[in-house]
Formats: sequence, C-alpha cells, structure tokens
Amino acid sequence: MQKEEAASHRINQSCMTNTLRTEIYRLIRNGNGQTAGAIESLTERSRVTVSRRLAELLERDLIRHSDRAPSSGGRPSRIYRINPDWRNVIGIDVGERKSRVTLFDLECRMLDERMLETDLTRPADETIAQLVLACRALVESPLRTGPVVSVGLALPAPIDYGKGMVASPSILFGWEKIAIRERLEKQLGLSVALDNDVNLMCLAEHRLYWPDCQDLIFVKVGTGIGCGMIMHGELLRGAVGISGDIGHIQHTPEPYQLCRCGKTGCVEAHAAGWALARSLSADGHDCIDARDVMALYRAGHPECRKLVNESSRALGTVCADLVAILNPAMLIIGGVLSEAGEAMLAGIRERIYQRCLPLATKRLDIKSARGGDRLGVTGAAILAIGHITLP
Repeated sequence: MQKEEAASHRINQSCMTNTLRTEIYRLIRNGNGQTAGAIESLTERSRVTVSRRLAELLERDLIRHSDRAPSSGGRPSRIYRINPDWRNVIGIDVGERKSRVTLFDLECRMLDERMLETDLTRPADETIAQLVLACRALVESPLRTGPVVSVGLALPAPIDYGKGMVASPSILFGWEKIAIRERLEKQLGLSVALDNDVNLMCLAEHRLYWPDCQDLIFVKVGTGIGCGMIMHGELLRGAVGISGDIGHIQHTPEPYQLCRCGKTGCVEAHAAGWALARSLSADGHDCIDARDVMALYRAGHPECRKLVNESSRALGTVCADLVAILNPAMLIIGGVLSEAGEAMLAGIRERIYQRCLPLATKRLDIKSARGGDRLGVTGAAILAIGHITLP
C-alpha cells in the first residue's frame, strides 16, 4: 500500500513539474515572462522552483538566455528566449484563388514557402491533395532549421475547433463532410490544428503587433467579411466556432442585395469584395474578387471609389454594434479592401462615432492592420506552435 502511494505521489509530482515547465516555456515564448522575476510573479512560484524549471529547459535546449535586462537595483536580470530552431512548423492559409504553405521557425520567421493556385469550387479532395504535397516538400526543405512537427491550417469557413472540421453551412461546399485534421495528421504524420482564417489573422496581429492589448477586435474586409475577437487576452471561438461571423448580419438600409449565402441584406452583400466585384462586373468591368476591386480603386475608377466608400459605411454600422457590445480597446481593419487606407477607416469611424455612446469609444483606437497579406499564414503558424508538446 505504501509503495503504491509513493508511486502515485511520484507520478503526481512529475505531472506538476511537466505542467509548470510547459507554462514557463509558453510564458517565455509569448513574451510575457522573459526574466526569472517576471516568471515567479506570473506563476506565483518560488525562486528556487522557477530556477529549477528554467535549468531543465536550458539543459534540453528548449530555451536560451541572452543579454541581461536593465535593473533598478541589484544584479541585472538574465533575459530568456526560446530556441527558435528546436522545432519548425508549417502554416497554411487557404484562399479562394491562391493559398500559401509556409515553413516557419518557432519565432515565426519564414524559412521556405510554396504558393498554390487553388479553386475552392473544385472538390475538397483536390485542394487537400495539393496541400499535402506542399507540406511534404517543406518537411524535406533544405532551408529548415529543425524537425517539422506541427501544422496550422487557416480556412475561409466556420470551424468546429474541437472536432477539427468545417462547420456547415459554409462557402467550402463539401468540406464539412471531411475530418480534415484527422486526414492531414494521418497523411503527414504531424500534429495538425485548424481554425477560421480571420481568427488566425486576429491572433497574428495581436501577438506580433499589439501583445499588451487585452481586448482587441480584428475585422477582415476582403472577398468576404468576418471578425476575430481577443477578450481578456484570449481568442473567442464560440459554442460552434462561428463567433465573429458578422458578414451575415442583416444590413439596415434598403434596397437589400442578395447574398451568396442565399439570404438578402447581409453586410457581405453590401460591403464585401465579391459584392463590389459583382456590381463592377455588371457595369462591364473584368472583376471577380477583392483584388480586382482594389486594382480599379488604385486606378482611380470613380464608381469603384464610390462603392468602397459605401462599403466602409456599411461595415462601420456593424462595427459600431461590436464596439457597443464588447467595448474593445482596439479595432483593427485588415483584408484586401483595407488597402484603401484612410478612405476605408473614415467611413467606419464615422458610423461608430455616430452610433456609439462616447463612453464606448473613449479608449477606442481604430487602425489598419500592420501584418499585410501574411497575417493568415503567420496566425496558422502561431496556432501550430501552440500545439507542440514539450519532452
């Protein structure tokens, strides 16, 4: 009996040690705890305990220490950072016409990349086969700096995060029948995680550019419209993975336009790139998606500029509702149509300040995304990194 109790105690102690070691590693990786003092404060553990776990991480080459941090008194603190080459990951950002499959180190530095021509109107099996071939090429890339162990996948659809599948209905017709995570893990022999593309754009923008902001909303206005939400520092996904699906909230002003979801009056039908492209195409322009819209916008096409301005106000209406409900500190506008810059932001700001109480906007900062067209694939890499298991 005593032997069994002793064995159980050792197992519990080992689990607690592994849990704390993982927590410390994640604090260092995310930039929240880069000194022993900061880690002690965040974990509420003693100096001796934290020092032991740090020594274990150093011995296993999971972290490294660099220059000492400035100190207000006493010895300067040693700065810890992860070993970026301990493992590599792959991020995948699937688009309606083009997809990125990118190899990263653990500090999200791009090492190698494959660009794919994709057509999401084709059977899902075809696109998945393309992604698998690209991943296999990157696993063997001469530019990798460590073993590839994990894959993150960004898809333009609602995702059942727990099941690792596309939630139905979505624009990815047929994908909801496939156990995507299970299939990719079987074919690649790697850990796989997937999420909605806007959630991962939000994650990347927050982690890379605004890590100190605890309450942030990221709105993507591209060929489609959606948003990701960071509240209290955590990404919100909702009960079935469709939190932030603002593109299909009914837009107030009539006449209502037909949306590609089959309803009328959705925000997407008035403000998304595909809807603007539809209007421009009806006027005789060769226009399919948001990139074509922006090409006309940059060329100074008057009707296109008018449509983008109207889009910004339609988007601003639903953004005002988000601000009133969630009271974020930052509202970030990304996606292809955000390349219109101040013209897009001005209409959004106008509607928000018209519709919200002053208290809701008192500490609100509205900005364009800083991450450009690599946000989705970088967010996928961050997701993949978060699923790596420590030894």
